[in-house]
Amino acid sequence: MKRHAAALAVLALGACAAAPAQERTFRVRDFGAAGDGKRLETESIQKAIDSCSAAGGGAVVFPAGTYLSGTIVLRSRVTLRLESGATLLGSRNLDDYPPHVPACRSYTDSYTEKSLVYAERAESVAIEGEGTLDGQGAAFKGPYKVRPYLMRFIECRNVAVRDVLLRDSPMWVQHYLACEDVRIDNLRVQSRVNANNDGIDIDGCRRVEISRCRIVSGDDAICLKSTLDRPCEDVLVRDCDVSSLCNGLKLGTETNGGFRNVRFRNCRVVDTKLGGLTLLIVDGGTLDGVEAEDIQMENVGAAIFIRLGNRARPFKEGMEKPGAGKLRNVTIRRVKATGAGRIGSSIVGLPGHPVEGIRLSEVSITAAGGGKADDARRVPPERPEAYPEFNMFGVLPASGLYVRHARGITLDRVTLRTGAPDDRPAVVLSDVKDPALKDVDTAGAAVRTDP
Repeated sequence: MKRHAAALAVLALGACAAAPAQERTFRVRDFGAAGDGKRLETESIQKAIDSCSAAGGGAVVFPAGTYLSGTIVLRSRVTLRLESGATLLGSRNLDDYPPHVPACRSYTDSYTEKSLVYAERAESVAIEGEGTLDGQGAAFKGPYKVRPYLMRFIECRNVAVRDVLLRDSPMWVQHYLACEDVRIDNLRVQSRVNANNDGIDIDGCRRVEISRCRIVSGDDAICLKSTLDRPCEDVLVRDCDVSSLCNGLKLGTETNGGFRNVRFRNCRVVDTKLGGLTLLIVDGGTLDGVEAEDIQMENVGAAIFIRLGNRARPFKEGMEKPGAGKLRNVTIRRVKATGAGRIGSSIVGLPGHPVEGIRLSEVSITAAGGGKADDARRVPPERPEAYPEFNMFGVLPASGLYVRHARGITLDRVTLRTGAPDDRPAVVLSDVKDPALKDVDTAGAAVRTDP
């Protein structure tokens, strides 16, 4: 991961270069905002932002109070600073969120055109402080486009979001599309009031660090995507604690541009309904060079789900369907999962399109168990076009790990256990070329190799 160290060095230099020698401050109350939570204050807040930008940049300060607002547009060299006790409160009226259709087109065009905070092609922007952004998400009902995002950054450079509480988004909490040099640190995210409440979505971005975030989300907690023809690359996620009604740490589902040089380190995934660690390629693209290390999981649907599929969805109209894509060079080390579900973990490619170079080292998984002899005889359907989730194949024929259509799989110091007796083998390898099993501890359960 030498490229990643270099990327973080560039990120740090960019952040230092963006810091003004003497910061100007623009207090929203000086521009007419009352902070009483009763009247709409979008105009006053926007005037403060525009004045700050025109003056060359600085901080727009929200003192303690509640500031009701529709869409505000963040400008270059402007920091939104929410002081302790300050809440930027999203309006409950959809008319207060005018459409913003970006120049950068992606599949997310079909998801949204509205957000509380919006920035496009801005540089050196930040949101920080001990305050709160609250989207009042429970007030919005209906399809994607009638539910605004809380925050959306598109083709921005030198972005920092830190320390604030983000809560109750009507849809995705925060979306970073085709951005560069992004630093997300010490966020608290609490959003389970609507559908599609992803905690963080990094989409086709370069040089990103996410650290020390605590996320309780209704949808995927930390999700990397590529909804356009740009890869997500040089991304580090570290020291985060997440809980989700869907997936915890995830790459996909949208994968058109692929993923390169991604690292998850020292994270905890708890009380997560679907996959603890989910890595996908289903819309073409290439996943190459992913590491996950020092991950603790408790009460997850499945500890590991890796899938190369072929949903083959283009990211805009008129495009040809992409090919099957590639998924290779993944290292998962020092992972401990307890309380995983009955189905089991899986690493699954397609006939003629194997996943390649997957290494599990010092991995311990305790699953629920309870599988029967009939489950062990199952041959899961291929389902190449299906939406990918760990339970898409039904109960797997292995209690611990099912691997199919793969090449160069290494299991090194892997421990697999079940909470209840299980009639299935602990490991099933099906159409796997060049496997290497070193010190696989299954407490006597079988390791089976199928054609």
